[in-house]
Amino acid sequence: MDLHFGDSKPTDEERAAVDALLGPPESSWEGADRSDADLRWARGGREARDRRDLLLPGLHALNDRIGWISDGALDYLCRRLTVPPAEAYGVATFYAMFSVKPRPATVLHVCTDLACAAAGAPELCAGIEERLGLGSGVTVERSPCLGLCERAPAALAIRAGDPVRTAVSAPATVERAVLAASAPDSAPEEPPAALAVPQAGQDGLMLLHRVGVVDPASLDDYRAHGGYTALRRAFELGPAGVIREVTDSGLVGRGGAAFPTGRKWQATASQPDRPHYLVCNADESEPGTFKDRVLMEGDPYALVEAMTIAAYATGAHRGFVYLRGEYPRALHRLEHAIAQARARGLLGDDILGQGYAFDLEIRRGAGAYICGEETALFNSIEGYRGEPRSKPPFPVEKGLFGKPTVENNVETLVNVLPVLTMGAPAYAAIGTDRSTGPKLYCVSGSVERPGVYELPFGATLGDLLTLAGVREGLRAVLLGGAAGGFVRADELDIPLTFEGTREAGTTLGSGVVMAFDDSVPLPRLLLRIAEFFRDESCGQCVPCRVGTVRQEEALHRIVERTGADAAGDIALLREVGRAMRDASICGLGQTAWNAVESAIDRLGAYE
Repeated sequence: MDLHFGDSKPTDEERAAVDALLGPPESSWEGADRSDADLRWARGGREARDRRDLLLPGLHALNDRIGWISDGALDYLCRRLTVPPAEAYGVATFYAMFSVKPRPATVLHVCTDLACAAAGAPELCAGIEERLGLGSGVTVERSPCLGLCERAPAALAIRAGDPVRTAVSAPATVERAVLAASAPDSAPEEPPAALAVPQAGQDGLMLLHRVGVVDPASLDDYRAHGGYTALRRAFELGPAGVIREVTDSGLVGRGGAAFPTGRKWQATASQPDRPHYLVCNADESEPGTFKDRVLMEGDPYALVEAMTIAAYATGAHRGFVYLRGEYPRALHRLEHAIAQARARGLLGDDILGQGYAFDLEIRRGAGAYICGEETALFNSIEGYRGEPRSKPPFPVEKGLFGKPTVENNVETLVNVLPVLTMGAPAYAAIGTDRSTGPKLYCVSGSVERPGVYELPFGATLGDLLTLAGVREGLRAVLLGGAAGGFVRADELDIPLTFEGTREAGTTLGSGVVMAFDDSVPLPRLLLRIAEFFRDESCGQCVPCRVGTVRQEEALHRIVERTGADAAGDIALLREVGRAMRDASICGLGQTAWNAVESAIDRLGAYE
């Protein structure tokens, strides 16, 4: 490995930020102040390289403390981890939340994605920028979805320092957003997670029954409401018995791919290569998705318990929660829950006295939609750019750190708790034959009661929108988020199952349901989707890297009525869309054309 460091030096504050994470340097090679040391070779180089997975936390430490990452700070972090600075620069510039150029300590992220755009985000941004003016000490950044769609429009203020301070403004006004940015400690407290659950406290809920009922900070309250009953049953069944229950329940992944969870767990557990890892994908970046945030904020111990069960079943002793960087409250709630579980013997070397060892770490993302793809997520944790890997080999064989890995999202894991407490047959009896159990839906847009709803599979789109109070003038519904598809207002009888939406020519995805009325300009909405995919493409493969740009260019021409006529651009869009769908490495490029195609074919968007 050839390491070339620059001449820039870190400031004392930057050194302190890195040292707080990694500990003090032990040699001059790592940056210790020892004039008699020989810098031509590094002690412990292999050991340092084994810590490369701390690169992302190190970048967060610098960005949180200083507000941006200087050349000197990056060089110092690279010395500590024996990472080539050029590679670390590639990682730092991959994520939207980091900056390698000087900027003010306070950044105000204002969501301009679909739900917020429909709720007036462009006007909000203009008003904030006018109010703050130049020299305010605040950088205003137009951001993709912040996962606060039920309270659109939304803004997130982050002020660097020790400690870093954050404030959420949602629903945001110019005055509230400016207050959050200028005085985050004085900004109003976020409403409780239960406010995002219109059904909170109702009988019959399985996944949301504790949200708004228990104190999310109290382990005792969680246990008083059935917490850790499922883990005790898991220990009674044994690993093979747990996998059998999950398989018999018919539980499939809730992130959109709908892969059978029991098969994934069995494939990982049967691998002879050790160690095994467990990863929770909590990087829900799909525009319109916020269910995992609500679960983590309102019922964090449920995720800790479910991950412990999954690890026990698959033979993993170390797990990671890869959490969206835009979720500060979820981060604090999970950190507290993990610490309390560890202190009470529910994580660690001997869980519940059963002789089983398992522990959890949280790794924060930094603003990259592509890291929702499982292999891109693995690369991100390992300290590389979050680019997807080619498959095979699949993660169950070679995943995180090249070892067998099981990866599930938050909703999938939390479903394991009722599977074990009520038994596989009872769970499988809910829903339909091919889509079993309950499902969470993120409803936003032109509805009276936006939020997270829990319904059994098989309920219709109309049933869900009736609960949410759909407004008059409904024009279209977007299912599955930006990677999903539109349906017409007269198609509300579509059953909300994986097979039902597939037969209707659309997708259920992760459960996004966004309603749009006649006041929303559809061509501008489609252009925002195209801009989103262009920004979020990792650029690794040509079909996606070039195709997302060409798609956006064609939609710009149609909206602005310049260049070729609409018919020619629509033909180009179809050709580019087919190429992306057929040849892209991962799901981002394969689905980037879906929403636009459905709007043209089902809604007549440009007629």
